[in-house]
Amino acid sequence: MNLLRCSPVLIGIAAIACDRSPPSPSASSFEVTSRPILPIGRPSSTDVKTSPCPHTGLWAECSLERRLRQSGFVAKRLNESPKRAGFAVKPLVYQLGSARLEVFLYSDADAAADALSKLDTVTVSPIGAPSQWEGEVTPVLIRSGNLAAVFFSQSARQAERLTLALTAGAPQPGSPR
Repeated sequence: MNLLRCSPVLIGIAAIACDRSPPSPSASSFEVTSRPILPIGRPSSTDVKTSPCPHTGLWAECSLERRLRQSGFVAKRLNESPKRAGFAVKPLVYQLGSARLEVFLYSDADAAADALSKLDTVTVSPIGAPSQWEGEVTPVLIRSGNLAAVFFSQSARQAERLTLALTAGAPQPGSPR
């Protein structure tokens, strides 16, 4: 066989490794702990920081502002709330850099859908009425659950980012953030 041609050192190591038996378990080699073992990478329930904003599946002012921050927008709340034709509620108005955002929060998704069904989605004005929005920028209508928003920006990329952030939906019940 080829074993005779192997190095005597390798044969010795192999013989020692084969002759060793696994150590027998003894009572002193086990340690009992009373702490629960948590999976790696998952925080315990006490580590999760909860938001003071309710997670109901509906948009609220605090959940909107948190989503804007998480999406990288620096939103400055403006102290104005103009009445807009076609919208049953007054908006929350924000400045996002050089852009403007007006957000209408309804009591539920059905109320928002009812209000938006009476609007021309291109002009974001009541059907048949002229555009109610002054300025050169075309309004972008965003809808998500009980939220309707009108966004004015020269940047198509910024409008897309905001649309994606809001249409991802409001915080759902049971979600940690």
